[in-house]
Amino acid sequence: MKLVLDAMGGDFGPAPNIEAAIDFAREFGHEIVLVGKQEVLRPLLNQHSTANLHLPIVHASEVIEMGEHPAQAVKAKKDASMNVGMRMVRDGEADGFVTMGNSGGALASALFTLGRIRGIQRPAISTVFPTTKGWVFVLDVGANADCRPEYLLQFGLMGSIYSERVLNVRKPRVAIISNGEEEGKGNELTQQAYALLKQAPINFIGNAEGRDLPEGMADVYVTDGFTGNVIIKLSEGIGSFIKGMLREEITRDTKGKVGGLLIRDALKRISKRTDYEEIGGAPLLGVDGVVIIGHGRSNARAIRCALLRAAECVERGVVDAIEKGLEALPKPDVRSSVERNTELKVS
Repeated sequence: MKLVLDAMGGDFGPAPNIEAAIDFAREFGHEIVLVGKQEVLRPLLNQHSTANLHLPIVHASEVIEMGEHPAQAVKAKKDASMNVGMRMVRDGEADGFVTMGNSGGALASALFTLGRIRGIQRPAISTVFPTTKGWVFVLDVGANADCRPEYLLQFGLMGSIYSERVLNVRKPRVAIISNGEEEGKGNELTQQAYALLKQAPINFIGNAEGRDLPEGMADVYVTDGFTGNVIIKLSEGIGSFIKGMLREEITRDTKGKVGGLLIRDALKRISKRTDYEEIGGAPLLGVDGVVIIGHGRSNARAIRCALLRAAECVERGVVDAIEKGLEALPKPDVRSSVERNTELKVS
């Protein structure tokens, strides 16, 4: 297998990318192509022992920085490491692409270079989410702020396929985020998407409220990108808030410090259960190629896990499975609610 790693991506620069590529290539024997500035990458790579490892460097003279406007930067910087790596996947020179860089840039580059899987109307940025029962899968979390019901239908299919093939969940339960569990709850988008998902060849279990997400009621949660992004950012904020309060209270006095020592091992286990490094990166589903986007703060361990996610997507044929799965989806009524209601009144 040949995977491309955007070696310039992430908050910490090329060093953790190179370390992760070496560890991954050594363990699994795959070829990892490091894309980026040759004059930066080569000296860093030469600091390591890479005998018998396949770690070629492909030069890219430009980098899409975290603060840049994604689409504008992708169009302006043709030789950016993201664009160069995506072209390798498009041209069949590599099997998948991994980046810790600008997520919006990765989305734009994938759309412009790879395009969408035939039949997919919108790709989705996905993520895993820690629950009391393990990790679950959530999409969309930012690619599509405004959605149509048929987009959510396709998100449900793609999430189900990924959950089953990569996360090893047998017959994953799919739910749609709503403001109530009963059928008929939610706004117009949610209600129409519910009707479509109910007919789809997936294990759709209905609506899920926000409180159901951390309980792990379902394995896949479908929502529009606006709602999904708010859920993820709010959850990150609450997590940081709780950790900060615990740290403050534990260190407030001697009794708290003693108690902190007693529960230290339990706190470590909790931290491990919610550690994004264990997952590494999440797939950009719906584009015509394997693309994994990781967190900008990723260290070498997280990047290695992101490479593993890419390898699993390639090995288990996620892109092909999505393309074939589209054939079995119900054909949505794409008319507006006004048009449908007008027809009902006339009839």
